[in-house]
Amino acid sequence: MSTSWNVILKRLGVVFAVVLVLFGITMLFTYDVIKIQWVSFMGLSPAMQQMEHPLPVATESIPIEGPAFIPNEGAPKNPVLADQASLARGAELFQVNCSVCHGLGGKGDGTVASFLHNKPADLTSPAVQFLSDGAIFLTITNGIPGFMPALNENLTVRERWDVVNFVRTLK
Repeated sequence: MSTSWNVILKRLGVVFAVVLVLFGITMLFTYDVIKIQWVSFMGLSPAMQQMEHPLPVATESIPIEGPAFIPNEGAPKNPVLADQASLARGAELFQVNCSVCHGLGGKGDGTVASFLHNKPADLTSPAVQFLSDGAIFLTITNGIPGFMPALNENLTVRERWDVVNFVRTLK
């Protein structure tokens, strides 16, 4: 009777090993460790192209995080209180997104500023500090063509207001 148990255990071991190998192979494909490019007729379609000329945003659409501002209503008002948490977030976001051009102190002396044809603004200057919070927010959101890229895709609405609050501390 022990030989029949040995045979059964060997067969169960083989079945378990086969199932384990198949499961491992399935996981390799599931988590894209091994990638297979499947034939897709949608990829051959003329509608499937790079976004060289993306469609404009629908006129009455609202971003996921809510409206940043209402067009034709002037500069928005700052809804974020300039507390310690906002200033800390703003400082960190400024360091990541803005300091390469504007410098850590906001003087326009960042590491890439000397390579730019159009020099970055000195954010400590009266010309910038006299702007309203909404004007600074719109500049961060839309950028300045030829001078500064728009950061609306890099930063959420709340993060942009945090950066505005931090820029106010650079006086």
